[in-house]
Amino acid sequence: MEVYGLKGRTWLQVISAYVGWLMDGYTSIAYALVAVTISSVFFPSRVIGIYSLVATFGGLAVEELARPVGSVLLGNFLGDRLGRKNMLTITIVGFSIFAASKGLLPTFSQAGVIAPILLYIILFIEGLFAGAEYGGGTALSMESVPAKKRAPIGAFVQSGYGTGFFIVSFVFAGLFSFYGKSVFDVIGWRVLFFTTIIPGILTLVIRRITRETDVFKDMQARREVEKEPAVSLFKVGGAPLIFALILTTGLLFINSITFSFYPTLLTLLHSTISGTTVGVYNGYINLVSLFGVWIGGIIGLVIVGRRTSMIVYTVIFVAITYPISYFAFHGSAFMDLVLFSIQAFFEAMIFSTLPAFLSETFSKKFRTTGVGFAYNGGAILSGFAISIVLYSATITRSLFASWTLWFFIAEAIMLVGLLLSKETYRHGNPDMINA
Repeated sequence: MEVYGLKGRTWLQVISAYVGWLMDGYTSIAYALVAVTISSVFFPSRVIGIYSLVATFGGLAVEELARPVGSVLLGNFLGDRLGRKNMLTITIVGFSIFAASKGLLPTFSQAGVIAPILLYIILFIEGLFAGAEYGGGTALSMESVPAKKRAPIGAFVQSGYGTGFFIVSFVFAGLFSFYGKSVFDVIGWRVLFFTTIIPGILTLVIRRITRETDVFKDMQARREVEKEPAVSLFKVGGAPLIFALILTTGLLFINSITFSFYPTLLTLLHSTISGTTVGVYNGYINLVSLFGVWIGGIIGLVIVGRRTSMIVYTVIFVAITYPISYFAFHGSAFMDLVLFSIQAFFEAMIFSTLPAFLSETFSKKFRTTGVGFAYNGGAILSGFAISIVLYSATITRSLFASWTLWFFIAEAIMLVGLLLSKETYRHGNPDMINA
């Protein structure tokens, strides 16, 4: 049976990548949703206000620092040597266990400084496994899809992250409503972390029945599998790798100060808003973003070029940055829901052709390592993004000025990466995925 011209086994490979990113989105945003709560759980009471939030979001920085390390180590020794499927089966187990284990951690009042240290250690290990997801999932899905269909299929896979965000937002809202604020601050946040094991188990089951890509099996048959893919990447990758890193650095910085920051920003801007409302609002914002990434992928069939599509979407996003920022800081919570949804829609469009672009940029011999490092290497700065914005706000004495300024800086970085990069696909071009 074929759907959209793809066989069932191909769709299983696509779904396998999709649910991995769903797991990543679910886990990452679960942390962002409870940031305000756990800032008083893992840090001493004398570290209050914006500084405790800076320290809490510093945990995301620790995780993001680990991701490129994981993408190189696991991509090199597993994804590009043992296979895309085998690597993803192993990484999801580690990812799930450590993501859920955050719910078992002691508080600062129970263990003192050991509490935040353990939190950071677990986030680092979690980041190692998570770092292999993007490269492995992209290679597994994009190697299985014809070039002409990679834009919409890649957009669908990319939307897994937003789907995870959408689901966990409502799980958070439900738990907050069930427990109430006082009990949630003690127990509810732990339960939320425990629920991350559910998408992990689902992903593991799907990956166990997924087949390896024909591209990798052909490499094995021809004995083209390299002993040290990472070495080849850094020797041959050169300019394309650097330009891709510049692109993802800007894009993922923006992603952090929007999707990962929306829950906290809503709380900071509207002191009377309930946790339940924050969860529901963030769920709606991500629902809208899913349509953005899907529509972006479909339009990518018309524009054709992966790089060209991202440039068009970025120009639109830049144009709406200041108006949305201004009215978001001067309107009601409901207005922010509408404005952040619009912002999320156009930001998601930029991500739509990224999987196809990165997979076509790197050789099959080090594709898992290359795609993973290009994406997760760009996430290093994004891990500090929210802390940077919050700290800058203490200097400018305006969160609005700080947030808007860093938007434009990140957009400039992203555009530089896009303009320096080469297009990877146009109608009539040879299929570069197997190069």
